[in-house]
Amino acid sequence: MNQNNDTIKSKKWKHLSEKERYAIEALFKSDHNARQIAQSLNRDRRTIQREIKRGMVIKVTENPYVSRNPKVPDYLEKIVYSARKGQQRADKMKLLKGRGLKIGKDKKLLHYLETCIADNKFSPDAAIGQIKELGLQFPVMICTKTVYNMIDRGDFSRLTNKDLPVKRNKTKRKYKKISKIAKNNIKGRSIEQRSEQINKRQEKGHWEMDLVIGKGRCCLQVMTERVTRKELIFKIPDKKQESIKKNIDMLEMKYKDEFKEIFKSITMDNGTEFLDQEGLETSCLKEGEKRTTCYYAHPYSSWERGSNENANKLIRRFIPKGADISKYSDIQIKQVEDWINNYPRRMFGYKTANQMYT
Repeated sequence: MNQNNDTIKSKKWKHLSEKERYAIEALFKSDHNARQIAQSLNRDRRTIQREIKRGMVIKVTENPYVSRNPKVPDYLEKIVYSARKGQQRADKMKLLKGRGLKIGKDKKLLHYLETCIADNKFSPDAAIGQIKELGLQFPVMICTKTVYNMIDRGDFSRLTNKDLPVKRNKTKRKYKKISKIAKNNIKGRSIEQRSEQINKRQEKGHWEMDLVIGKGRCCLQVMTERVTRKELIFKIPDKKQESIKKNIDMLEMKYKDEFKEIFKSITMDNGTEFLDQEGLETSCLKEGEKRTTCYYAHPYSSWERGSNENANKLIRRFIPKGADISKYSDIQIKQVEDWINNYPRRMFGYKTANQMYT
């Protein structure tokens, strides 16, 4: 009967309180042993023994019997129990245990986050946002900051900071401007002539265009729709004007009369590769007819094509700087395009570019 009562008591009083720890400190200081302290606090002797062991510190005091004898130390060391240390350790363990149990009980959520971030190259925010957007149900739900903290602590078996797109490289790199500025393109239509409707992203059908350069001649011609961030990526053999125009012609032949509505305007930088404004604007199907309107950003002003620049960073998650683009197949390029267009975006409430474009 007594044994059962002891068991019930131990379950009821599972954790020591801060008040009890200071009582242990006072009793231990008065030369009470673990058994005596346990009886005084109505606790199990082993609980007190473990607590004393965990809260042990070395107390250094001045030796009152110090003398000129070098063999007599100036200070004395004594092992004592510190209630403060014991409570600090208990608080820390409670915090870590709580965090671990919170998501540790939900293996499906752990697996989902590892798959999204490590395998699908999502940011933690995109992974959490997709859960909300798709209405996925998990027993436990956590926020973006918690995921970052868990990765920092090493709580995931397959996730480290190397898997994060931003924290992977904390030092800012300096890159050279590869494309040359076309000094003779002063007749190009300036971005200053763009309407406020385009500038404020109030209408679909206005694109930004750029080239992603790699090792060798082969490069990527990328186009980003300003409102929805819809991305088009094409591998072209070189960055010549003819190659870029040929690709725009291909788009017109694909969409025919719808081309004018889909590509109302294209904004690009002043690089020599985009010098042929007339060729880009003129239809290849209807002689002499205008198919789109081109605008040119100011020299060295990449922020004027911010959507393009952000999309290029996403591309670099799969095709790093200096890579030989010719070694990537058209299928691989299409997979990168699809990934970008299906990436959950905070600005759209975690909807994707494809969802916004339709």
